[in-house]
Amino acid sequence: MDSGSECPFSKFANNTKLCGAVDMLEGRDDSQRDPDRLERWACANLMKFSKANCRVMNLGHGKPKHKSRLGGEWIESSPEEKNLGVLVDKKPSMSRQCVLTA
Repeated sequence: MDSGSECPFSKFANNTKLCGAVDMLEGRDDSQRDPDRLERWACANLMKFSKANCRVMNLGHGKPKHKSRLGGEWIESSPEEKNLGVLVDKKPSMSRQCVLTA
């Protein structure tokens, strides 16, 4: 599934996460290649991604928000997501996670 990808993949059970960095506006087209590759892989293997469960997280301060698409549909942006029970957001602090867990 991740053969030939430029960005690292994280796969666990029925979840796949694609990570990448876009430092400049020109890098946006490069970062779209892997979601396009995933969509082609899914079509070739008669599988579908649940696009309603797909999200984009933009991390960093003062950087333009990047939009991605999977197939012909834009992926919704999210300020935070849970990853294996751990809350991930743009502020790398464990204090909120500790409060939520307690």
